[in-house]
Amino acid sequence: MPTQLFERSRGGENALLIQPHAGGPPAEGVLEEFGELARSAGAAVAAVLTARIDKPNPATLIGSGKLEEVKATCEATGANLVLVNHPLTPVQERNLEKALERRVVDRTGLILDIFAQRARSHEGKLQVELAQLRHMATRLVRGWTHLERQRGGAIGLRGPGETQLETDRRLLQKRVDMLQKRLEKVEVQHTQMRRARVRSELPRVALVGYTNAGKSTLFNVLTGADAYAADQLFATLDPTVRRIELAGGGVVLADTVGFVRDLPHELVAAFRSTLSEAREADLLLHVIDADDSLRDERMAQVDEVLREIGAGDIPQLLVFNKIDRIEGATPRIDLRGEDRHAVWISARDGLGIGLLREALGQRLGLRRVIGDILLPTDAGRLRARLHALDAVREEQHDADGWRLHVDLPLVDAARLAAQADGMPLRGLLPATEPELPVESPA
Repeated sequence: MPTQLFERSRGGENALLIQPHAGGPPAEGVLEEFGELARSAGAAVAAVLTARIDKPNPATLIGSGKLEEVKATCEATGANLVLVNHPLTPVQERNLEKALERRVVDRTGLILDIFAQRARSHEGKLQVELAQLRHMATRLVRGWTHLERQRGGAIGLRGPGETQLETDRRLLQKRVDMLQKRLEKVEVQHTQMRRARVRSELPRVALVGYTNAGKSTLFNVLTGADAYAADQLFATLDPTVRRIELAGGGVVLADTVGFVRDLPHELVAAFRSTLSEAREADLLLHVIDADDSLRDERMAQVDEVLREIGAGDIPQLLVFNKIDRIEGATPRIDLRGEDRHAVWISARDGLGIGLLREALGQRLGLRRVIGDILLPTDAGRLRARLHALDAVREEQHDADGWRLHVDLPLVDAARLAAQADGMPLRGLLPATEPELPVESPA
């Protein structure tokens, strides 16, 4: 007789959360963040259990005594879903489901579910599906336990189960291959767009930070866009790119996915286009929740992910957001080590945005160069470039050449001055870089 499978609920899920830990109690903030992940996925938290695991059980991760406690708590609270804040092997997930007679989802599966709900763009949906299929590939057997047979070349043991499983695996691999080809095409298009931005020589800035730090709210304030922003984890998945104008010129600003502790590596790999905006930026705006008691730990975790994706050496401007939640806090700029300035703002209330724009422009060298130059008659190419940049305010011609009054961003002036015919502009460049305005923390 086929093994009876339990019915899997599709909605109105009450979740029991399991937090494994070794040694002492779980690290501060871990349970709170896991609860936020569960609620972001649409589950109601029915109960939370911690499980000390000095030596993981290869069959179920947790021990038999804790397993009985989990089952009793599920029955007492009506929980129909068990979320485990730890990666589970396919065998552990299957054995837990069999023992608990409930769906079991590990941390990776939970984050994937949230990503699937949040993805809006065509590329984002493709990336989520690809990550889900790769995660599912080792778990196909769960849906066919009544047909399961030993895999391999044992004669007499091949049957309908193996046929169905192999069919599923082939179909899944075919879908994975198709998604990869589609994503490669999209990546080519994005690469061409990024190259166009490079050719336009606009500096590139990417917003990064721990999830729910206020990146999308700040992005909307700086750009006037309407990117989705909400007080929840992973509110933004798809990269949103806009041009903004600062006092010294234009900048391309990109909003990116938020980071969390222990972000699964397959998700880092899947969202390569979003993360490439950070990897290829000239400057990172590292947005931090100033009111978060764990903000230093969050900053370290973001820096770790940035190193993983190859963006660890890109200069950062720290943006401490949500100062409206801190009594007596005011917008300011301070120093945090060599070449790491910090701006304190409230994106929600618009506090310190002007200070941030000033700091952003100065960090990118977007100050303006204004002055008079004399171009010899053989400098027609440089003159044409200045006109193309709309940098010429006045122009006169005499026997010595063209006398121009120019006004252009410092970054453009420095680029032209570095070229072979750029000598006339070199006298307008500042000898040293001015310091940012600095105030000591209150």
